[in-house]
Amino acid sequence: MAPFLAYEDKGPAFPRQPLVPLVPLVLVHGHPFDRTMWAPQLRTFSAVRRVIAPDLRGYGASPTAPALTDFAQFARDIEALLDELGVESFVLAGLSMGGQIAMDCYRQFPGRVRGLVLADTFPAAETPEGVRTRDAMADRLLREGMRGYADEVLERMVAPSAPAEVKAHVHRMMTATSPEGAAAALRARARRPDYTALLTQVGVPALVVVGADDTYTPVSDARALHAALPDASLHVIEGAAHMPNLERPAEFDQALGDFLARVDARQPSPAPPRL
Repeated sequence: MAPFLAYEDKGPAFPRQPLVPLVPLVLVHGHPFDRTMWAPQLRTFSAVRRVIAPDLRGYGASPTAPALTDFAQFARDIEALLDELGVESFVLAGLSMGGQIAMDCYRQFPGRVRGLVLADTFPAAETPEGVRTRDAMADRLLREGMRGYADEVLERMVAPSAPAEVKAHVHRMMTATSPEGAAAALRARARRPDYTALLTQVGVPALVVVGADDTYTPVSDARALHAALPDASLHVIEGAAHMPNLERPAEFDQALGDFLARVDARQPSPAPPRL
């Protein structure tokens, strides 16, 4: 049976056949969004490589039930989807909560991850106050729905100077999200493990990206994340807040493209033909 996650799975219509195939790219969205937050990257990178972007359980077109009670289940859902799609190894990119899910993927199946992209995220477990805040927000979303929350946080998710169409897209994703799915994820996220020690053991190249004006996960968090990873580069995107991939897609894609080229180049050379 196919996994229940909805997803995009795109690649070049007429794929070239490089000597070494390009590593697939898997994109994990944040809260409270869906896979359409990766629309610019799906357009850019699917022209040359396979790109997969799922809707996490409870978000987008994926069903809400059964509700998540364990944050690590997000990672297991992604692994099951990639098994179904026959994707053995890949570069894994996540933004915000998606970055934390990417860390959990690396915790659970590190041998499949060829490169790690962590955007506008942080590794620490939730503080007691943070647990209370996330639980209270979950209660509020169930009680009031998504619109009031979306109105309040829009210009923290993206910079006030972001294009109107970007603001509309982000607001639309938030208001379309199921309150039940968002609330379940918030409760699970509040109880996630601490990934700080894991980062020091990451054995693949990593890219840390952050919007210069992000107030949820500021540049200082990104610098600490970068310092913890053994083999990482850091890219700060000016004029962007929490969603630089949508606010400044050209700059984000340039950084991601350079990183993907580096990962591609590390692949083993193909065996010479037998005579």
